[in-house]
Amino acid sequence: MARTKDKSSDTLAQRLAPVRSGKANLVLISAKTPPLRRSELEDFAMLRQAPVHHFNGTNAPKIEMGTACGRLFRCGLMVALDAGDSDILADQAVTA
Repeated sequence: MARTKDKSSDTLAQRLAPVRSGKANLVLISAKTPPLRRSELEDFAMLRQAPVHHFNGTNAPKIEMGTACGRLFRCGLMVALDAGDSDILADQAVTA
């Protein structure tokens, strides 16, 4: 689970603020995110040099991403502010 003690945000406005300000360490975007929103998020992340990972689930990526993030609802975007005790940022650095 990516979200045990890491710091992340819950609402869309709270998720966009760290990406815009450059505090985001990793941006996870679901494959089912609308193209306009996806390109907006990718542009903000590119300007602030935050790595972007596209989450490709098998059947319903937003539901699977929500479950992977420890949520009981759909999730189209997750911003990692601090890794906490998870290996999510280390794994992203290895694959990049």
